[in-house]
Amino acid sequence: MNDVTELKLTMPLQDLQNVFGGNDNYVRKIEENLHVEIIDRNGELHIIGGREEVTKASGIIHQLSKLSGSGSVIEEQSVDYAISLKKEEPHMQEGRSDSVLLDIDKDCICHTINGKPVKPKTLGQKKYVDDIRNHMITFGLGPAGTGKTYLGMAMAITAFQREEVGRIILTRPAIEAGEKLGFLPGDLQSKVDPYLRPLYDALYQIMGTENFLKNMEKGLIEVAPLAYMRGRTLDNAFIILDEAQNTTPAQMKMFLTRIGFGSKVIVTGDATQKDLAPDARSGLDVAQSVLHGIDDIAFCTLTSKDVVRHPLVQKIVKAYEDYETTAANRKKRSTSKNSVKNTERRTRHGN
Repeated sequence: MNDVTELKLTMPLQDLQNVFGGNDNYVRKIEENLHVEIIDRNGELHIIGGREEVTKASGIIHQLSKLSGSGSVIEEQSVDYAISLKKEEPHMQEGRSDSVLLDIDKDCICHTINGKPVKPKTLGQKKYVDDIRNHMITFGLGPAGTGKTYLGMAMAITAFQREEVGRIILTRPAIEAGEKLGFLPGDLQSKVDPYLRPLYDALYQIMGTENFLKNMEKGLIEVAPLAYMRGRTLDNAFIILDEAQNTTPAQMKMFLTRIGFGSKVIVTGDATQKDLAPDARSGLDVAQSVLHGIDDIAFCTLTSKDVVRHPLVQKIVKAYEDYETTAANRKKRSTSKNSVKNTERRTRHGN
């Protein structure tokens, strides 16, 4: 058992308030996770607990203080991530976790119409953004809430505004999830709009409704179902294919072979949320098998650790990951036992 130790820290008052959070919520979270006590005595922090836990808590607070000192407003997700990094520190390069949040925070992609900076918030998201910068085609794979589409949209809008590309093309397979397209009211645009709504939402937030509509009228921004891509060659464009797990292998091949000169592509998808028929293969799964190892194509896999929505979403995603892993292992063991039984049966029959 660790000896009880006490460590004192000082920091500027404005950073102290930022690190503590509303109603001291952030500090309470650190205390609960690391089993330490943190007391503020006239601007001097006292961290009390086991030696190892105190050291980790001190590292988290120091990291959050540096983040606050850089001008950033500390969010609950940043606190959760700092705690998780400290817990995993034995598996990371020594001292690496002490600067991770600040390193990530420096990478500002753009600002929303309200002036809020759009940045990666985890190591996985930082790698995803770097892959997009450094490769012609990037596959962003992972569960809901990991920022695959939103960060991809931010990168596309930034490239468009810097005139690195001449237009943005956003597409999704219009897969029916319970309702037939033909039974939905309205014209074709009204029928496909619900499938493309997440793309519109990101555009409105980052670019602004008026600016988006103006560029859309000029044909510089196009939002369309995947079927509209057939027969086209897409030069000098930033192209995003969202919900790619719902493509067929033929659709994925069709899409990837549309890419022309001066273009950049992001393909996002979550293999655990397919709306395809049970016996249909996903074009995303096939693409991972076929395209690995090709230069200028990157595959970035995000996990529950990269979820940046409400903390409960991260717990839900992690629970499903654990459930699916257990189910897969159970099925594998069952298949193995059946194989052994069949072998024994054939051996007895042969004798």
